[in-house]
Amino acid sequence: MKKVQLSLALLLCTLVGWAQMVEPVKWSHKVTVEGQNLVVTFTASINNGYHLYSTKIPDGGPQKTEFVFETLEGATMVGQPQLTDGQELRHMDENFGMELGYYEHSVSFTQTFQLTDEAYKMEGYVLFMSCNDEQCTPPTRYEFSIANTESVSTDCQTVTAIPATKGSIWAPVVDELQAFGASDGDLSGEAHSWWYILIAGFLAGLIALVTPCVWPMIPMTVSFFLKRTKDRRKSIRDAYTYGIAIIIIYVGLGLIVTALFGASALNSLATNAVFNIIFFLLLVLFACSFFGAFELVLPASWTTKLDAKADATTGLISIFFMAFTLCLVSFSCTGPIIGTLLVEAATSGSMLYPAIGMFGFALALSLPFTLFALFPSMLKSMPKSGGWLNMVKVVLGFCELALALKFLSVADLAYGWGLLDRETFLCLWIVIFFFLGLYLLGFIRLPHDDDPQPSDRVSVTRLMLALVSIAFALYMVPGLWGAPCKAISAFAPPMSTQDFKLGEQSVTTYHDYEEGMEAARRAGKPVLVDFSGYGCVNCRKMEAAVWTATEVKQIIERDYILIELMVDDKTPLPEVQEVEENGRTIKLRTIGDKWSYLQRVKFGANAQPFYVLLDNDGHPLNRSYSYNEDVKAYVDFLQAGVKAYKK
Repeated sequence: MKKVQLSLALLLCTLVGWAQMVEPVKWSHKVTVEGQNLVVTFTASINNGYHLYSTKIPDGGPQKTEFVFETLEGATMVGQPQLTDGQELRHMDENFGMELGYYEHSVSFTQTFQLTDEAYKMEGYVLFMSCNDEQCTPPTRYEFSIANTESVSTDCQTVTAIPATKGSIWAPVVDELQAFGASDGDLSGEAHSWWYILIAGFLAGLIALVTPCVWPMIPMTVSFFLKRTKDRRKSIRDAYTYGIAIIIIYVGLGLIVTALFGASALNSLATNAVFNIIFFLLLVLFACSFFGAFELVLPASWTTKLDAKADATTGLISIFFMAFTLCLVSFSCTGPIIGTLLVEAATSGSMLYPAIGMFGFALALSLPFTLFALFPSMLKSMPKSGGWLNMVKVVLGFCELALALKFLSVADLAYGWGLLDRETFLCLWIVIFFFLGLYLLGFIRLPHDDDPQPSDRVSVTRLMLALVSIAFALYMVPGLWGAPCKAISAFAPPMSTQDFKLGEQSVTTYHDYEEGMEAARRAGKPVLVDFSGYGCVNCRKMEAAVWTATEVKQIIERDYILIELMVDDKTPLPEVQEVEENGRTIKLRTIGDKWSYLQRVKFGANAQPFYVLLDNDGHPLNRSYSYNEDVKAYVDFLQAGVKAYKK
């Protein structure tokens, strides 16, 4: 338990370090020519209190310092990078359970190349990670480029961050923005998202309880604890231990997901096409399993071995193996639910979310075992197992299908495929929830349902759920003609993908910063810059809850030029751009990279949604605004910008 707590603490520290955009390590490189050899020296300056991890870290540990050469022309590598200045320190890290090497203050490495041509070129990056006693940075890249035109001894190359003709509107305004005061709204949305993931996990756990694999196990397991000993206190203590073991197992699963992918990978999953398509197919697979096409089961030998372990051991270890057996036996029902929760948590962009989601799930799953052990008389009031449990699985199958479309939509938007616009998405959701209603009313039956024929009687619960599902389907129908459908704004594609709209047209939007600023200059209007993302749930909520308000829409359309910049747009730039940020050279390969760089460097922010009001020279007119669904506050924010512009 202590190790789990320490791991959670480390993950939290990493998240905090990331959010504050800490840059504790600064790299530089210089080149010297020695006859036919070229020697590149990489030097890292490390802030006091921080340490940089070694180049030799065992699997399962933090990110090691790694030198990657993507392009190598006119030269061949001689050996591997060698430590030439600085000392490698070692200590036993309890968080990772291994001995780790690290460097402090300053360290240098040299890499020797044998020149085979007068014209040589080397491009690559140093991948590294650093920590102090309170926080860590995510794995970070220092990119470099070396060619035969580079001087013999030079620091990292100097590049122009932005073209000179556009320098004024790209110039940093962090100090000016801060002079207006703190941002309106919750800039990071982190606390909100934590609660969202925790509650989603808890609800998923409650749903898992009423599946055919778990519900029948509750009275059996509780009765076992009560009959295991005549000591009432010991039986209750065993039930508590059983519940805690379930929590440890599932939180451990969340930590494993984080360890496998890493912090930066989890953040990039949100709009990665390959991962989103895999998640889409995975959720469709889960749906088919719930519909009864097949069962997802783990090897029977696993359960047999755990049963034997539980019988062969005693005390706390025996109870832990019993909890593990429950997790395996119930996998055919809980596996798709857990998988969906982990997918949603992992793509939310934080290291902690998988563990938080699993904690909520396990807490709900473990509660009945402890509750019924405390009050065994309540067991008699439990609904008996029956066909209603199978109906729960089918309902979950419909929900899995609906959620799967969200991940396909994110990939479609980020890469501009145009396969799933808003009308298509809404059509599919309308059909899914309408058919769910028909199933609950008994008009659709699946092969594994108890009664293969439609029932002439429907329970009140089924009737109410069917009415909700069909009403929800009808609620989405006006969305086919441009209605906002605010209840699904977090899932559906943005209104900009809608082809057919009745009534009032949407506000003209620019998707290029320079183009929008030029349009504002010609029109003599201030600018509303919206830093958004295709995978940003809070961005969709703001657009549906705030931007559709009549007073907000009128002010934006009448008084502002709107520039919407998607920081996760995967469209490649015509050519890779090299820019300098915090003393290191980075490459902007996609449109999203460019707008993300603009937000970080010009405004000192990296969270979305992020709204800022500018004059025609790129200077702020008011404090920034982020996620806050208060329409009046947003109206005040916009009106203050207009007044400042007129002055």
